[in-house]
Amino acid sequence: MQSPLPVRNGVNATRLRLPGEGPWDTAMDYVLERFGHVDPGGIVERFERGEVVGLGGIPLTSATPLTEHTFIWYYRELPPEERIPVEIGILHQDDDLLVVDKPHFLPTTPGGMYVAESALVRLRVQLGIPDLIPMHRLDRMTAGVLLFSTNPETRGKYQTLFEKRRISKEYEAVAPVREDLELPRIVRSRMIKSRTYLLAQEVEGEPNAETRIELMESRSGLGRYRLLPHTGKTHQLRVHMASQGIGILNDSFYPELLPQAPDDYSRPLQLLARSVRFTDPLTREPVEYRSRLSLDAFPG
Repeated sequence: MQSPLPVRNGVNATRLRLPGEGPWDTAMDYVLERFGHVDPGGIVERFERGEVVGLGGIPLTSATPLTEHTFIWYYRELPPEERIPVEIGILHQDDDLLVVDKPHFLPTTPGGMYVAESALVRLRVQLGIPDLIPMHRLDRMTAGVLLFSTNPETRGKYQTLFEKRRISKEYEAVAPVREDLELPRIVRSRMIKSRTYLLAQEVEGEPNAETRIELMESRSGLGRYRLLPHTGKTHQLRVHMASQGIGILNDSFYPELLPQAPDDYSRPLQLLARSVRFTDPLTREPVEYRSRLSLDAFPG
């Protein structure tokens, strides 16, 4: 559903669905009961200023009945965020596509405590492209090639590539070497999201995740691995590496969940989205975008 409010400071307006009935006479009564513990005065002021709107951009007032609108939109009041000390590198930009090198520690999209400090919001503000949308995502702790659509009119053509798995992705990782582990190998398993934390886990059942693991070189007990995912489950590469007894260096989730701690920018997860290859749906030409970043934990 198209928001009637434009992107502001790189951030989309928030959409809220109103209940069809209830003990609230007005839309503002409902919003106050749901969110009034945070800033009741601010909520009232937003309605009075006409900053809460319904479909078509119609402003709501403090007297607008609850049932007059199904959805409303408004801008969140964002708390100050400390800047994450990393920078985004631009690999390619044209009228339809933006390709960047996302650094470690920066999330792809807003979420939780990171809104302004996300690749999407930073790039919207930096480049002045409010319609920018990511074509896929990388974990906050994973660095490398990330694609964005810059043109709503051609966005669907690129989205189809991902939906139909016509994108070839290559990752690199640094992890310990097991002399008894035969490589290359293909790891298949069934993965689900854990109910207890932000983790993924392997369970019995029909495989829904597949990764090819290759060892490119080894030195001083560490290896530089090429990872070729056939599927794109959350944390798939991290889980599959850990399942083989070669957990990725500096991974605080797998194989063991470590106590939560502040980010240590000197110890990034040693996982990098090295390249993305596909046939461009507009030019019909094969293209490849490769990261310029490197994993610094592998012995030189």
